[in-house]
Amino acid sequence: MKQKIYALAIIAATTIALGGSTANAVGGGVSGGAAAARGDDQPAVLFGDGGIFAQITNVMLFIVGAISVIMIIIGGLRYVLSGGDSANVSAAKNTILYAIVGIIVALLAYAAVSFVTGTFANGGSFTGGGGGGATSF
Repeated sequence: MKQKIYALAIIAATTIALGGSTANAVGGGVSGGAAAARGDDQPAVLFGDGGIFAQITNVMLFIVGAISVIMIIIGGLRYVLSGGDSANVSAAKNTILYAIVGIIVALLAYAAVSFVTGTFANGGSFTGGGGGGATSF
């Protein structure tokens, strides 16, 4: 019983202490809160060339690409050092194959994310990269 009273007292004190922050959040509006939460050097746009999604996908593509290149090197070393053992040769070939598949999947994912973010940035139209104008979808 003592623990229940103690828990209720903590909940009541927390509610009273944080009750004013709700009014401040409502008064500031959504855009004011978002602007206050964003850092000084952070981009204000989500989509587009300098947007947050473009930066995140570029970093993730770099990480996946670097890991894939490292795995190709490891697979090559395993292949060279296999000594003709068929099990080790097969494992080395699989390592290289899966690293190449990883690069291909990363590039396809990058293309898909670029298409979706380009569509959102242009308000429903995607500007193709092959020398043309916008194609509406």
